[in-house]
Parts: sequence; structure tokens; C-alpha cells
Amino acid sequence: MSTSNDPDASLVKFRCGKCDKILKVKAESSGGKAKCPSCGEIVRVPDAQSSDSGGGGAVEVIEAGQVVSPPDPMGKGVSLKSEEGGTAAQGIYRRITNEIEKVFVGQDELVQGALVALFSNGHVLIESVPGLGKTLFVRTLGKVLGCDFGRIQFTADLMPSDITGAPVFNMKSQEFEFRPGPVFTQLLLADEINRSPAKTHAALLEIMQERRVTIDGNTYSLELPFLVVATQNPIESEGTYNLPEAQLDRFMFKLSAKYPTEEQEAEILIRHGGQEDLTRQLAENINQVTTPEEILSLTAESGTVRVDELLVGYINKIVRLTRTWPQFYLGASPRAGISLMQGARTLAMFHGRDYAVPDDVIEIALPVLRHRVQLTAEAEVEGQSVDQILSDLIRTIEVPRLK
Repeated sequence: MSTSNDPDASLVKFRCGKCDKILKVKAESSGGKAKCPSCGEIVRVPDAQSSDSGGGGAVEVIEAGQVVSPPDPMGKGVSLKSEEGGTAAQGIYRRITNEIEKVFVGQDELVQGALVALFSNGHVLIESVPGLGKTLFVRTLGKVLGCDFGRIQFTADLMPSDITGAPVFNMKSQEFEFRPGPVFTQLLLADEINRSPAKTHAALLEIMQERRVTIDGNTYSLELPFLVVATQNPIESEGTYNLPEAQLDRFMFKLSAKYPTEEQEAEILIRHGGQEDLTRQLAENINQVTTPEEILSLTAESGTVRVDELLVGYINKIVRLTRTWPQFYLGASPRAGISLMQGARTLAMFHGRDYAVPDDVIEIALPVLRHRVQLTAEAEVEGQSVDQILSDLIRTIEVPRLK
């Protein structure tokens, strides 16, 4: 790690999303990550041109940020390169996030988690209160990626055929013709998914796992890439149904969207407090920076990222320990380990590496595991947090030193 201390260097000045401290790092670290010395939060360094420093000249040092450079298994250390000198995956990831930031403020964990899931053939479940911009995010993502966007508002009377589509009798041809449902898209927002009964949820199981729909013995394949972003409200319980474990297990990540900071909320008011049409704003301000074909190519490339045997053992220990941990009566399935490995590979690719490190696993461990474990009755009565228990569990496992 290196610390930015040179007052004469070209600097990027930005704010920590957790403690609101202002950090400063060298402009060459744009697009990488920095560790806040105040709260220890790992935050993404914005593009130099969009920072408060204007991309040049010295700025006042309020707090210094430590640039995070993932360790090299050979012990030499690897620094995150600039977009010009980095890998193709790094460049695409930065271009995607930079475009999203033009209209979508904050929620870095949500953005990164959705992109990791997309490039890992996974899906995302978001737990948040209404009004945090989930629809805006998915629409923006669809425009940036050049993918079709679809939305389903789940309600108590929603039927499986309303999702998948159904055969419709054509009076002209006197034959039944299949009319595709809203799942025949590439980015699907399943809004308030827990408001529909189990039979409707069951219609999504085959779709999410196999990317296809089977109706009346006929199979229809979905266009790839295909990402389901489902949402549920953690506050309201009236008129809702618990998602079955079989469906929860098919979500690669469960992400929690939190309220924005004071500065971020002020920025949201400035950007979206007028009467400007959102569709026109997306059309005029957001550029497509990649294609579905390129996404599929990079998804296949992420499968070639090397995972050391010691790291495989580390992932395996984490998943298996959840099944014997005293505060859990239900542990994670083998699919959790697969998600951890796939996500670590994709995250390493976004960081410009062709190998995964323990930090990649630790960074995504909570989103992968938090919806796959169930607390015991005693732990629930005591008000214990799933995330805190998982963090304590992970800390008991020795982190491997890769060679």
C-alpha cells in the first residue's frame, strides 16, 4: 500500500461514504480503491476529472487515503493500473461505473454487487426501503450495457403465466401461439418479489437457474446475458410471503441498499429535483459503453482466473463452518461456495488480476452468505445480527498465504 503525501502531485479529492471524511490520493489511483484511515472503509476512487480537485493541482490535505493494492501471490505486489494501461475488464468496469454515476448517486456496494453477479451469471436480491433508486439503477444499467430492460411489479394476484407468458389462441390462424411474458428480457427488475405467493415464485426457479422457460412441453431460451434484480421491503410484513429457501439459494448476492449520506442526498435533489423526464435524461446523458456480446466474452474470460488450491480450501472452510456454527440452524449450501469462487474470480478480473486472492473472497462473503443461513430461535430472540455472526465466523478461519 502507498500513501498519498505529496502536496504538489495531481490529486483526487473525494469523500468517504461511511464516515464522511474527505480523502485525498494521487490521480493515478483513479478507478482503484482506497482505505479510509478514519473508519477503515474501502471506497472506490472516482475519476480524476470528476473529483473536487479538478484533476490537477494541489488540494488541502484533510485526511489521507491509503490506496489499496491487492497482494501478489509471488510477494511482489501489484498496483491497480490506469484505464489506459489496465486490462480490458478493468476498462469496461470503470466505464460502466462512470456512466452509472452520471445519474445514480452512491450505493457503491449495490453497483459492484450487481456487476459482479452479471459477469458471473448470477442474480441479485436487494433488501431496501422504497425510493432508493433501484428502478433507476437497473434502467441505467440496461442503457449502459446495451441490454433490454424489463420490470415486473409483484402482487398477491400475480399468476405464473403473467411472468412467463402463455399460449394465446389466434383467431386468424385457428392455432395457439405462444406470447412471451416480461421475463423475456436481459435485465429484469422483480419489484417487491415477496408480495406474491409461492406458486408465482416457483415460475422463476427454472428461469433463474437454466435461463429458459418450459410451457406445454415446449422450451424457450432467454437471450443472454440475463440478470434478475429482485427487491423486497424489510419493513412491511403485511401481505408478504417469505421466499422459499430454494429460490433464495438461486440468488448469488443479497445486497442491502442503505439511505444516502447527507451530501449524497443533496446531490440527488440537485440532479433529480426538477421536472426533467427521466427517459429523456437517460437517452441524452448516458452512453452505451459495451455490448451483450462483450459481456458474454468477459464472463467466459472470468472463468479462466486462477484460484489457488489453498484459496479453494479457504472458501470450503467458510461454507462448511456455517453448518456447524451454534447460532445457525441452517447453514449454506454448496452453491454458496460456487458463488464465492465465481464472484472472487470476477472481482479479481475487475481489479486487473488473472488470479484471485483472499481479499476477493472476504469482500463478497457477506452478500453471498447472509441469505443462505438461518438464525436459531435463541439468536433471534437475543437480536443477534446475521452479518455480525458471519463476520465473527470468518475471523476464526486462518487466511491462507498464497505462494
